[in-house]
Amino acid sequence: MTNRSFDVTSGNTLRCRGWRQEGLLRLLENVLSVGEDPDNLVVYAALGKAARDWPSHDAIVQTLKTMRDDETLIVQSGKPIGVVRTHDRAPVVVMANCNMIGQWAKAEEFYQLEKKGLICWGGLTAGDWQYIGSQGVIQGTYEIFRCIGERHFSSDLSGKLILTSGLGGMGGAQPLAGRLAGAVILCVEMDSTRINKRMEAGYLQHRAETLDEALRLVVEAQRKGDGCSIGLLGNSADILPEIRARGIVPDIVTDQTSAHDLVYGYIPAGLSIEDVQALRENEPEKLAGLSLTSIARHVQAMLDFQSAGSIVFDNGNLIRTQAKKAGIENAFDIPIFTEAYLRPLFARAIGPFRWIALSNDENDIRRIDDYLLETFADNPSVVNWITLARAHVPFEGLPARIAWLGHDDRTQVGLAVNRMVRDGVMAGPVAFTRDHLDAGAMAHPNIMTENMKDGSDAIADWPLLNAMLACSSQADLVAIHSGGGGYAGYMTSAGITIVADGSREADERLRIALTNDTSLGVMRYADAGYEDAYDEAKDRGIRWLNLKERRTVD
Repeated sequence: MTNRSFDVTSGNTLRCRGWRQEGLLRLLENVLSVGEDPDNLVVYAALGKAARDWPSHDAIVQTLKTMRDDETLIVQSGKPIGVVRTHDRAPVVVMANCNMIGQWAKAEEFYQLEKKGLICWGGLTAGDWQYIGSQGVIQGTYEIFRCIGERHFSSDLSGKLILTSGLGGMGGAQPLAGRLAGAVILCVEMDSTRINKRMEAGYLQHRAETLDEALRLVVEAQRKGDGCSIGLLGNSADILPEIRARGIVPDIVTDQTSAHDLVYGYIPAGLSIEDVQALRENEPEKLAGLSLTSIARHVQAMLDFQSAGSIVFDNGNLIRTQAKKAGIENAFDIPIFTEAYLRPLFARAIGPFRWIALSNDENDIRRIDDYLLETFADNPSVVNWITLARAHVPFEGLPARIAWLGHDDRTQVGLAVNRMVRDGVMAGPVAFTRDHLDAGAMAHPNIMTENMKDGSDAIADWPLLNAMLACSSQADLVAIHSGGGGYAGYMTSAGITIVADGSREADERLRIALTNDTSLGVMRYADAGYEDAYDEAKDRGIRWLNLKERRTVD
């Protein structure tokens, strides 16, 4: 592929018939502008793609430019299938990415289908054009570090060492999140270009070529007591055991390498990137075996740190699952971040809510920042995050912001912003979306829904219900995703996007879609037996049917 540019569009000139279509087109442009490998349509996580192939991408673009408001585009695993007549309140786009029948939902089946050009993995927010760069993960990572600080370090991470790995599309959020939390964070990364990219973006402060150099920087930062981020070029399966052998016990240990994919993601110890590329082409099974061996060493080192007193957690990249395959029987002694730290928030449907300035005007985000600081002045979590984010988090692609907001609060923000667009306060419309890792939107027994109170970890009805509800609630884009590559068979999730174009119709879409999205999240956790969710339903007037008490909570 040649002569492709990956720029975002600015201003209010429409290429489509309306802002609903134009907004989705700009979001598609945006995920490629901030993507890992846009030439190959890869947004993040080695395989997460914005479209199946370039002809599919170009057809999506052309279709969005010509669609009427009473039409809906159907997208199957990144390939546009057709346009149907619906009505002007129906979604502009409905899509399903990488959903395979249970008995066939395995990595080897996925790779065969992908080679045949029949499927692609949408990741979570890649395939439905909702990714906003590393910022989308920063707050969640920051929130985890903050919770660990509260629970284990008297809410003070200054001088504490976080050891982690991976600076790709997701992992790139780690250095800034750790620094904002006040810690010294050491990030091991095999790909030199990723370290450079994070430094250029302002997410990473220092680069070290050797472990000795990295540790000197760590000691210096700890002495000063300042938050600090350091990228170390090397392989985690080599570096982590060496750190442990030196008797160093980090305060916190985690990982964000692409361990979910043994062929296209993880890089085994002892191999260069060029070696891995050759094996991918010629000996993928051998590469997968080498990855498992390396992951086993990697996770064993994490367990050794845990035994020595480090707070260790899985950050959602399937590394424990791979390690268990490789013979590390106690890999799941490492807890998942959702259950360990964030589940009380999810039980109240508080999660990663996002908005993107479609005008490409940074001031639009700052105006929304101001609104949040005033409106949620009594919410220390929101105030703290927005203050930190506007001071330290650089924009990538279209200006965007994320904040962890729950039921009613998301609706309130959406309606307020739509009024600002209508009143000419904003330079242009704003798109609202969220991570797939949200209360009612994901079933993933090794991440989001691990160890649910009622044992409902693997029940995928909830994201399917979420997507159907979003369609009936007038969302502009609705997606259902399942795992691809190493993730095949491990997850199902749903995503939604609503464009706030200032219209009265957008008021209705935002009010219904955002409210119902979080309502289902509360119901899902209440149904699983979480008292926080039960209380939230009562307090917020959510009509959850409590069959145990044979009454409606309303």
